[in-house]
Amino acid sequence: MNAPLQSTRNPIDPVKLEKLAEVAIKVGLQLQKGQDLVMTAPIAALPLMRLITKHAYMAGAGLVTTFYADEEATLARYAHAPDESFDRASDWLYEGMAKAYAGGAARLAIAGDNPMLLSAQDPAKVARANKANSIAYKPALEKISNFDINWNIVSYPNPSWAKQMFPDDPEAVAVEKLANAIFAASRVDVGDPIAAWKEHNANLHRRSAWLDEERFAALHFTGPGTDLTVGLADGHEWHGGASVAKNGITCNPNIPTEEVFTTPHALRVEGHVSSTKPLSHQGTLIDNIQVRFEAGRIVEARASRGEEVLNKVLDTDEGARRLGEVALVPHSSPISASGVLFYNTLFDENASCHIALGQCYSKCFLDGASLSQEQIRAQGGNSSLIHIDWMIGSGEVDIDGVRADGARVPVMRKGEWA
Repeated sequence: MNAPLQSTRNPIDPVKLEKLAEVAIKVGLQLQKGQDLVMTAPIAALPLMRLITKHAYMAGAGLVTTFYADEEATLARYAHAPDESFDRASDWLYEGMAKAYAGGAARLAIAGDNPMLLSAQDPAKVARANKANSIAYKPALEKISNFDINWNIVSYPNPSWAKQMFPDDPEAVAVEKLANAIFAASRVDVGDPIAAWKEHNANLHRRSAWLDEERFAALHFTGPGTDLTVGLADGHEWHGGASVAKNGITCNPNIPTEEVFTTPHALRVEGHVSSTKPLSHQGTLIDNIQVRFEAGRIVEARASRGEEVLNKVLDTDEGARRLGEVALVPHSSPISASGVLFYNTLFDENASCHIALGQCYSKCFLDGASLSQEQIRAQGGNSSLIHIDWMIGSGEVDIDGVRADGARVPVMRKGEWA
């Protein structure tokens, strides 16, 4: 008897994948003629990388240079490398990236790694490697976090990621489900994605403009396990959707995005807060996070899972226990409505209001492009080697804006804009 023929149907819609590549270049980066592009990608994302490269050159890119990551090679380090390896990182590579950005290059990252890749590895080694990498990456990260350049992140449905999300499905089915979820969240499953992004950006800009007009001194979050007052930095500014980088180019850094966000004051956060979704960080799932702030600093932290990793993250540096971002996302956002947990912060943060430990964004200040690092710190901006978002919003969370005189204005009720 002949063996049954295996299906050769591509689980990833090639038309939508092409649209995603086009959106990455035309919406995400708005890549300019003659501009170089530095791209990072997992090897599994080669199909998307090649399409993005094609669209970059069609847009007039000067040179596209891509660096790849491989899951098996990463695991080989943990299996066979000497102990001292975990205190090292490729500083020469990141210095080169920083030099490229200083010279005008754009940056694009394709996300898609297995979020639980390192879950079985020694947490101490994972923490050491992450810290070494954060230190080495800082010259390049500063160009990104300070919004010196146009940059963008998109995602590809890596099979290992898909199987984490849909473990009971055959690989092809899991990949197809993840691909369709990525396409929907990235707004490339419509006839004209460019027009859809234009309308979406306009809606986010309207929310940001209202918050800027209100000039709240703080936001007060209340809900199950949460009573948190987040003071906002002096001279803060709200952003959402497309923004103008310091190089004058308008870009959408995150695809997808549903958030409007700004900078908290590093010294003015008080109270306690509980996470509403798990945080997948460097291969470890950190769940049911509960922290307490005093004078802006986390003084107590617990988690039902991944607590050891959480505390190592908080000990990265002084700024790791303070906030660098607060973001508002309606509970009815398309990603939240999908009911899917992506185990990927790029998506999960856009399903929920969230806060970020660590480095602030200098663009979230009035005239931020002209402020020195000393001025940003004086106005309450936080500095750190890390920037890690975790989710604190749900359909049970209320948010009030608190004015300087103590007056309160409803911002969100039951997770929706008031």
